[in-house]
Amino acid sequence: GLVLSLPVNKHKPWIETSYHGIITENNDTVILDPPLVALDKDAPVPFAGEICAFKIHGQETPFEAVVLNKTSGEGRLRAKSPIDCELQKEYTFIIQAYDCGSGPGGTNWKKSHKAVVHIQVKDVNEFSPAFKESVYKATVTEGKIYDSILQVEAIDEDCSPQYSQICNYEIVTTDVPFAIDRNGNIRNTEKLSYDKQHQYDIMVTAFDCGQKHATQDVLVRVNVKPVCKPGWQDWNKQIEYQPGSGSMPLFPSIHLETCDGPVSSIHTTIELQTNYIGRGCDRETYSEKSLQKLCGASSGAIDLLPSPSTTTNWTAGLLMDSNDIIFKFDGKQGAKIPDGIVPKNLTDQFTISLWMKHGPSPGLRAEKETILCNSDKTEMNRHHYALYVHNCRLVFLLRKDFDQADTFRPAEFHWKLDQICDKEWHYYVVNVEFPVVTLYMDGTTYEPYLVTNDWPIHPSHIAMQLTVGACWQGGEVSKPRFAQYFHGSLASLTIRPGKIESQKVISCLQACKEGLDINSLESLGQGIKYHFNPSQSVLVMEGDDIENINQALRKVSYINSRQFPTAGVRRLKVSSKVQCFGEDVCISIPDIDAYVMVFQANEPKITIRGMDHFARPAAQFEGERGVILLPDIRIVSTVTKMEHPVDLQEHDRAERPVIVEEMLHNLDFCDVLVMGAELDPEQECLELDRVELQGKHLDATNSTAGYSIYGVDSMFNYEQVLRQIRYRNWDTAATFDRKFRVKCSELNGRYTSNEFNLEVNILHSSNSNFMDHVNHMIAQPQFLQSVQHPEGSVSAVHNSVVPSVATIVIIICVSILIFVITLGVYRIRTAHQHSSADHEGSKENEMDWDDSALTITVNPMEKYEKPHQTEEESEEEDIEDEEEDTTSAESDESEEDEDEEEEEEVIVPKGDKQNGTRQAQL
Repeated sequence: GLVLSLPVNKHKPWIETSYHGIITENNDTVILDPPLVALDKDAPVPFAGEICAFKIHGQETPFEAVVLNKTSGEGRLRAKSPIDCELQKEYTFIIQAYDCGSGPGGTNWKKSHKAVVHIQVKDVNEFSPAFKESVYKATVTEGKIYDSILQVEAIDEDCSPQYSQICNYEIVTTDVPFAIDRNGNIRNTEKLSYDKQHQYDIMVTAFDCGQKHATQDVLVRVNVKPVCKPGWQDWNKQIEYQPGSGSMPLFPSIHLETCDGPVSSIHTTIELQTNYIGRGCDRETYSEKSLQKLCGASSGAIDLLPSPSTTTNWTAGLLMDSNDIIFKFDGKQGAKIPDGIVPKNLTDQFTISLWMKHGPSPGLRAEKETILCNSDKTEMNRHHYALYVHNCRLVFLLRKDFDQADTFRPAEFHWKLDQICDKEWHYYVVNVEFPVVTLYMDGTTYEPYLVTNDWPIHPSHIAMQLTVGACWQGGEVSKPRFAQYFHGSLASLTIRPGKIESQKVISCLQACKEGLDINSLESLGQGIKYHFNPSQSVLVMEGDDIENINQALRKVSYINSRQFPTAGVRRLKVSSKVQCFGEDVCISIPDIDAYVMVFQANEPKITIRGMDHFARPAAQFEGERGVILLPDIRIVSTVTKMEHPVDLQEHDRAERPVIVEEMLHNLDFCDVLVMGAELDPEQECLELDRVELQGKHLDATNSTAGYSIYGVDSMFNYEQVLRQIRYRNWDTAATFDRKFRVKCSELNGRYTSNEFNLEVNILHSSNSNFMDHVNHMIAQPQFLQSVQHPEGSVSAVHNSVVPSVATIVIIICVSILIFVITLGVYRIRTAHQHSSADHEGSKENEMDWDDSALTITVNPMEKYEKPHQTEEESEEEDIEDEEEDTTSAESDESEEDEDEEEEEEVIVPKGDKQNGTRQAQL
């Protein structure tokens, strides 16, 4: 029969042995090289020659292969899910091709050999570079160029080198002295300076090789460190000093930077330079007389260079700095001291003291420069005693008069001191205890280096001329003239006959009122040695521990004990030397140059108040004790301060609140001057018991022009003394009144008071019994008695002034008015009893009515004619009457008193108002 032979699947499919594929991430198509094609030799036999499947072997391979054409064997490889390069960059797996077998059922199929498929995932530039750190920090030392200060690093999460590699870094911040390379190294392009800029903040970005830049720039902070310079740190160049601040630290937080030097000891000098303030430093500017009294010097010093005044006019033509009473001599001026100021015989003991500032003498052959000279006025040219400078030597000449012993005697005493020509102020005291002469300069004793002898001067009747600043040449020239002029400055030149000065007083007279100080000496720390110079303008400190020296220097202070210091700048210099272990000097420390700025003190306004007009019967002036002139005088000083709120600008200055405070300070003189004709010593005088000056730093001089009290003492002590000055007139017939003026000063006239004017009326009376009776009646009301004010109270305005012309009118009218007076007295007494309850305790030192007969000039009945008046009406009338009463008085009041009235708005309580009314009635 017929044998059916079924097709047989003889051959297995064939594929390449390996494939290489590329897939772009986030895509599913794989491009294979070579293409995926399977061949079968059984073709074209159906089934056996066709390809039915491609199978992939490998764990969780995200790929699948599909047959596109069974006959041609073409297949396609694709991704089952999106491929992420960052998760896996490449895949390797096995693929096999399967034919369709021997029939439709797919039985007896064959598979090809295993082929290796290697697929690379192609990267997409998804990610931007990101820096590893959020901030980069570095510190550099100034003045150096660095190859690399620091390195920044960015990373990119893309998978391919092209997109994950950082190709470039860039500095975003402009105008900075830095550069960055491709590896992220930052360097400086110029030398940095700590003073110019302490810190740089730079923003940096990065780019991958696909030119995608970082989404966020990174901050790079570069701190510039100063080169360690040895020296003092944390101090201020300007130190401000308010008057009255006491001891104020100059460098409260100073410390020494040694840059780790092996320091073994430190030697520091602090110098306060005050030589351009006043006379070498801030001293009290009182007159020499007042200062000597204050320092306890024996009295009798004669001031040869006083401030010019009517009594001391010989200094009027000299060049003068009025603030400090310094006289400048330019080689063309001299002053003649009038006869009688200095006694002819100075005795064997006397003192000459002065402040002098002198530079090197001009010219090759230096002339003698006279400070003080006593020479013949005419005919001859003999110098009896003199103090002069010659070639930077101080010479004192003293020629004794010829007496019994005609012997050679010491006559010239020479001192050679650098200070004589150093253009600085120094205090010189020449103490003469013949034949020994000692010089004190700035409180230190110096013996003369040369003493020459001379014969005594033969006696003659030629008058002598005492001069300052030049010597009077009376003889040997055609016309007497000055010679040997002084070049320099002098102040406080005094001569004291009969006594020499003690070292203690000399030290006090030249003491500075400002200087360096150490706060709390006891806490200076161990191992600190310190030393002040005598004037406390230089302080030297030594120690071996840096921290101890720091602490000690923080305690160094400036102090100015004057209440009203000289304002201005005081320079400060701190110089230091450091020693190191094993070496002499290791590090050098720059000097500190700073300055203290002393501010101007608020100016005090000195006001004198008291009763400015009174009348007394002549008998009292003629009495043994006379009449006290100023029984209730008050001296008050106020200072006006402006508040300084922080938030106010300059233009708001006008609205700042003003505060007036009372202040206490010393005075240095008060003068009671006689106005009009001088006192006639034949019939009148001013008197003061010397006992009143005991226990006070006060002295007094009396003349026909007035009484002068001087010395540095409190306002209270001055008040006490002024209240005891009495005026006596033992021949009052021709005198009806006397006017006086009181004026006080602080700091030798730097601050002066108002001029307080006082008028005193002398009452002449033929009918003294009648006047005594009236005075007795008038004196009783308590509210009219003069009462001393408590401290600080303000006396009311004095408006009851009775003109002296009225005295004559009284004498004429007295007989006509007897009836009116009697009635008036009766009315007053009635009114007094009626209203004394209202006036209990009301006291005011108005016109002092004690013993005055002038009270009769106003009709006291005027105010009692209408007893039924209402209070308001009567008050109005009182005011009108007061105005009438004071019109005549106002013309006599000085302008100053009017000013005072404006300032002192005193609110009078109702009781006092009635009190005023009563005075108006009187």
